Amino acid sequence: MQPIPFLDLKAINLAHEAALQAAFTEVLHSGWFILGNNVTKFEEEYAKFSGTQHAVGLANGLDALHIALKVLGIGAGDEVIVPSNTYIATTLTTSFVGATPVPVEPRAATYNINPDLIEAAITPRTKAIMPVHLYGQAAEMDAIMAIANKHGIHVIEDNAQAQGAFYNGRPTGSFGAINATSFYPGKNLGALGDAGAITTDNADYDKKARSWRNYGSHKKYYNEVLGFNSRLDELQAALLLVKLPFLYNDNAERERVASLYDEHLRGVGDIITPVVAENATSVFHLYVIRTKKRDALQEHLTKHGIGTMIHYPVPPHLQEAYKHAGWKQGQFPLAEEIAETCLSLPIFPMMTNAQVEQVCAAIRSFF
Repeated sequence: MQPIPFLDLKAINLAHEAALQAAFTEVLHSGWFILGNNVTKFEEEYAKFSGTQHAVGLANGLDALHIALKVLGIGAGDEVIVPSNTYIATTLTTSFVGATPVPVEPRAATYNINPDLIEAAITPRTKAIMPVHLYGQAAEMDAIMAIANKHGIHVIEDNAQAQGAFYNGRPTGSFGAINATSFYPGKNLGALGDAGAITTDNADYDKKARSWRNYGSHKKYYNEVLGFNSRLDELQAALLLVKLPFLYNDNAERERVASLYDEHLRGVGDIITPVVAENATSVFHLYVIRTKKRDALQEHLTKHGIGTMIHYPVPPHLQEAYKHAGWKQGQFPLAEEIAETCLSLPIFPMMTNAQVEQVCAAIRSFF
């Protein structure tokens, strides 16, 4: 049997080879490489896709979160509620602006932040909630927005893993005051390098984000704030424009793969398969199972030529980078349990039914 990669980026991008090459050639011959027509066009198209009035192209998703916080004026002395179970980006960017990240545990079934626990974490210093639509599933945005509105605090969505997902019929990345996403190559909508964006309905936030991404300037050589250099590259915008129209179809293919996994892994060993919350959809950026035998299973699958990954082996509160924060082992037990038991199986749009069955057969042979 042929090896199965965790993610086949070559196949994903070669499906658009001719169009991507044409886009590259167009940019090359235009002679315009920074903040040109392709960036403008992509911002327009991505805003439409996201159901928002504005989108601002940025260099990467981390900068998108960072700039979103700067636009809202969040800084030293403020607190931001973040998920305890996630990639470290939300926690890092809160620290970048001098604010304090306040982790909140997830729901065990969905892995997304648990709205029932958010209100207890709010203090007079809380300025924002940063829900992450983890693994591609929409967080419970109606409940999160209700809490935020009740307390007069902002919501900043981290939509890096869920482009094209919906909650109660509304696109992720359209709920918060200002929201961030990433087009890192492995995302459902991936560039051929780093790229990211902000989405918002607020014209003032849109204007401020454009200044922050460009040295704090709207007019060349005139700087209003101490900004960054975080502009979406003209070439990456052109390549993303090629791929964006296919995103819904690609997401549907991921859902096909996930459904097959659900079917073939039901009742196998102690495996816990993903659960999608009521009113939410998932675009299955990742298909994450849980088992107490995670490390041994991963080793077994590796020997069978099957690529897997662990998202994520160490939760943010236990990272060396946050030793200064004083968080302790056992403080966020559900995040720690997920980190110790989760395993991401191969999933990508071109994955065949036979490949899914091959992965599942290897898993069954282990148990």
